[in-house]
Amino acid sequence: MTKRISTALFVLAALAAATAVFAQSPKGWMVRSDHSMEASDPDAAGAVKFVTMGAGFHATNPMAAIFWNPANTASGDYTLKGKFSLIKAGGYNEYYGLIFAGSDLNAAGQNYVYFMVTDDGTYLIKRRAGASAQGVSQKSPSDAVKKPDSTGKCTNELEVRVKGDKVDFVINGTVVTSMPKSGALAKTDGIYGIRVNHQLEVQIDNFGVSKM
Repeated sequence: MTKRISTALFVLAALAAATAVFAQSPKGWMVRSDHSMEASDPDAAGAVKFVTMGAGFHATNPMAAIFWNPANTASGDYTLKGKFSLIKAGGYNEYYGLIFAGSDLNAAGQNYVYFMVTDDGTYLIKRRAGASAQGVSQKSPSDAVKKPDSTGKCTNELEVRVKGDKVDFVINGTVVTSMPKSGALAKTDGIYGIRVNHQLEVQIDNFGVSKM
């Protein structure tokens, strides 16, 4: 009898803990973690946390993850924006930024495009399809990317502007590259969200889509 009571109490405690974690997550949002497969660039200990903070969101990522709300979709001509404030980095030049054109994000066939920046002043654009990632624009340097200051912090505003037959990628008001809607960028409709790689802590503000 004592064993049964102890087991029941353990289950109730676990459910209460899970409820508490769920309760602090933004309503409707989902999280998918992405473990590092490189021994030289490992994940940190702990769980991914994604919470509402101020008027935006706050991500603490021992491992890489994407964050999205299935209700957030964009199609046709649109602008996706987000202001990313780097709070803490792990020293591995890990990327953070926007995802768009997403589908099946919680399934094996996940598909999305991501546009991200990192500490060394570079950006990259890739399409994720299942377990693989196809380079749209490989790691590219740009003076538009703000690097961390002496405290290790910086803020970068990213935009994806989809209009007509092209996509503009914008960092802090500067168009760093424009690409045709073809190949890996042929599909731009779908779910939009956020990606933060491992060993990073990032505040995300002014996030959302507007029609062109």
